[in-house]
Amino acid sequence: MQTGIADTLQTNGGTLLCAVQARQDLPMQYSGLKSASLAAVVAVLSLASVSVAAAGECPAGQSGVDVTAPGPMMPSNVTDTVISSIDLGNGYQIPGRQFRMRRLVIQPGGVVPWHSHGERPAIIYVVSGSVTEYRSTCAVAITHKAGEVVSETGQTSHWWRNNGKQPTVLLSSDILPAAMSPDHSM
Repeated sequence: MQTGIADTLQTNGGTLLCAVQARQDLPMQYSGLKSASLAAVVAVLSLASVSVAAAGECPAGQSGVDVTAPGPMMPSNVTDTVISSIDLGNGYQIPGRQFRMRRLVIQPGGVVPWHSHGERPAIIYVVSGSVTEYRSTCAVAITHKAGEVVSETGQTSHWWRNNGKQPTVLLSSDILPAAMSPDHSM
């Protein structure tokens, strides 16, 4: 026989309803696991609700289509080094595509120029420093700090600038289409 248990919890972001299924036919040793699981869910959800918007996201009410004009078209004070790459046609049946990892170092005032991710999805990890993103789908600039991850997909077109006083280091993993030159794909 099963019994449903639901608890309502207050967090900084509002009220959460957490439901846990308890089974009466399980040995007593599992009741502590049920409580520990509920506590873990509550802890994670409470931490996630501390900020209003997720790190690196466009604030509520600021998103749209082409709400930011294209920015600089040439890189400035940025180094882009391919650390490793894999030919996805060789054993992965995705001919003409490369999966690569790059290290970008953006000096203070440096710019990663305007580019699109329509055919080149990417994931960026900010290793150190901070960088400001000017995204076509957001009316305000978005600052990304060390430890944050940014997903770049679909209709995203944007440019980045280091507005800080220290170099910013990024790790970028992307899937490069055959038609795109590795030298022109920041």
